[in-house]
Amino acid sequence: QVQLGESGGGLVQPGGSLRLSCAASGRTFSVYAMAWFRQAPGKERELIAAISKSGGVINYAPFVKGRFTISRENAKNTVYLQMNSLKPEDTAVYYCAARDRDYGGSSYDLWGQGTQVTVSS
Repeated sequence: QVQLGESGGGLVQPGGSLRLSCAASGRTFSVYAMAWFRQAPGKERELIAAISKSGGVINYAPFVKGRFTISRENAKNTVYLQMNSLKPEDTAVYYCAARDRDYGGSSYDLWGQGTQVTVSS
């Protein structure tokens, strides 16, 4: 199994940008499809974006498409989430997730511990 660790969260003003990173260790990174989720206070965890093992297939939740970009660098064992035009409603704990298949709905098997993103003026 792979172990995941998120970083890059913090406090930003509305309209600002932030890049989250998820570093993986323990197994060959390229065998895992990756995704970013978030959970805001009082809300359930929701899928933000997913990327296939090779990076060739990407899916976004409609509410973030055009503002957020998911990418991966398999040689660095890292998946990224670039977030632009941040809004207060983007405030949440952001989680990295992995699975060893490219398809299967929104079900993921391995999770990081999360990183807090706060958007406030």
